Amino acid sequence: MKKIDSFSEYNRAYEHSVNDPEGFWEDVASTFSWQSKWDKVLDWEFDTPNVNWFVNGKLNITENCLDRHLADKGDKIAIIWEPNDPNEDAISITYNELHQRVCEFANVLLNNGAKKGDRICLYMPMVPELAIATLACARIGAIHSVVFAGFSAKALADRINDADCNILLTSDGLFRGTKQLCLKDIADEALQHCNTINACIVLQRTGQDVNMTNGRDLWWHDELQKVNHHCDAQIMDSEDPLFVLYTSGSTGKPKGVQHHCGGYMVYAEYSFRNVFQYEEDDVYWCTADIGWITGHSYIIYGPLLSGATTIMFEGVPTYPDAGRFWEICEKHRVNIFYTAPTAIRALQAYGTEVIEKYDLSSLKTLGSVGEPINEEAWDWYYKNIGKEKCWIVDTWWQTETGGIMISPLAHITKMKPTFATLPLPGIQPCLVDTDGNEIQGNDVEGNLCVKFPWPSMIRTTYGDHERCKQVYFSTYPGKYFTGDGCKRDQDGFYRITGRVDDVINVSGHRMGTAEVENGINEHVSVVESAVVGYPHDIKGQGIYAYVILDSSVDGSEDLKKEILHTVTTEIGPIAKPDKIQFVSGLPKTRSGKIMRRILRKVAEGDTSNLGDTSTLLDPNVVQEIINGAQ
Repeated sequence: MKKIDSFSEYNRAYEHSVNDPEGFWEDVASTFSWQSKWDKVLDWEFDTPNVNWFVNGKLNITENCLDRHLADKGDKIAIIWEPNDPNEDAISITYNELHQRVCEFANVLLNNGAKKGDRICLYMPMVPELAIATLACARIGAIHSVVFAGFSAKALADRINDADCNILLTSDGLFRGTKQLCLKDIADEALQHCNTINACIVLQRTGQDVNMTNGRDLWWHDELQKVNHHCDAQIMDSEDPLFVLYTSGSTGKPKGVQHHCGGYMVYAEYSFRNVFQYEEDDVYWCTADIGWITGHSYIIYGPLLSGATTIMFEGVPTYPDAGRFWEICEKHRVNIFYTAPTAIRALQAYGTEVIEKYDLSSLKTLGSVGEPINEEAWDWYYKNIGKEKCWIVDTWWQTETGGIMISPLAHITKMKPTFATLPLPGIQPCLVDTDGNEIQGNDVEGNLCVKFPWPSMIRTTYGDHERCKQVYFSTYPGKYFTGDGCKRDQDGFYRITGRVDDVINVSGHRMGTAEVENGINEHVSVVESAVVGYPHDIKGQGIYAYVILDSSVDGSEDLKKEILHTVTTEIGPIAKPDKIQFVSGLPKTRSGKIMRRILRKVAEGDTSNLGDTSTLLDPNVVQEIINGAQ
């Protein structure tokens, strides 16, 4: 498919997409393989909400990721897998080989009773089989739910139970830096609390001994021996669900964001090709994990739909040393590199000497994802990795949006440090005030909404459509509310200023404060807690927890360690607070609402302007918290 290749063409495309959105997206969608064409491009209203793209169109996304490339790209490398240990061989998989392996594993799923519409949970390391299994689910019309392999047994069980999954795909263990973890033990613990799983298929990755339960647990390699490599793709409706992906909610219960086949396919490919300005022979590397939306859209679907070569990396940026990213870039002659500000800041701390060992001349485009990138990190990335010749695409989007919404287009539209800049064609952002009135013009600030549907947008939250309506479509009727504050500068460039709700963005991972508080409150000595985000040099935001203990217990460093262990057990290590402060009370309104604004200020070390605290239930508690923080 042709991509935008000049700024004037961007302007033409954007104008077309706003004036005739259905005509615009019909042109884009017509470049894909459909079993049968749609009756209508778009049918929508944001009140319920109810959005349908390419109505009655029939397709299978894997035919577009794989089958349609075989005639002219069969021998092209689809996936390069780089293992955790640099001494282990990398693996390259061609489109022909990937097609065969996806069909084989699709048959494994069918052999084990999977069918169209079933939910299948994937709890796996970053190995090729994770991508293969994801595509195999889509091949047979099963809905995949990938759970990041850093989550705890309880978090895994919650996600399996919420979606009523009937098959779990996991591995014996995983390698991550110097660590070897036993995933199967965590899966076994989770499955003690799940009664819908009929089969657990286990990949051998580490070779460690694991427990295998008769009648439920099966070895991946044994199951592959039973199948052939032909599997017809299940014909799907454009609005059939493709996957559910859980994201933190402000209520403490993770919500299953649901994306559908047709619209997601069209937008994932369109956004990938245009934002990164992908060229036929480019080697593309996104360092994310497939357990997050970035891995879904920009490791698997976007690149494979475009016929690209995409790299999967099992390890971490600092193992065996802080040059690992740059060693891989040199080794595979990477052209497009997409990572998170957290990783950039962490590597920045190691200086530039480690970078100078490697030839990064193949790089032409750098990307940033997960959170707004600060100017210092942007400058470091631009100068030291991009050598002042690479475009930086600072991408703003969400699990719920399915794809990149606001971003420079590499080498086409302007970039500006800390700004996501301009919306992609087809995206109609707006800023609103607290009453929902749209703020016109430039050099303004407000809450970021989107006023017209786009193909890859959230359709529902799994099993709870009312929650989807309340969270995204009720705050400002007639608009999708992103939950982010935003500035629009004099040039019309957008800059995300952060969350306006009770969500913390830690290393690009969004976590609801309520979810972390629930984890802390599980500790037997904790009466109540309140969690806020605060600026963190590496993570962007750290987690600061204010904890009220049972009166019979004294606060201690050992107790803090126990609380951290509880949170790790309940949610996973990513949710561990960076700071815990024991307090006797929390600043609450007379109706019992915690004033997180005050707690945020204290956590940030800015107590100069806390506002009027006299109306609080107990104003004295504020000074006590300030003293304790100091």
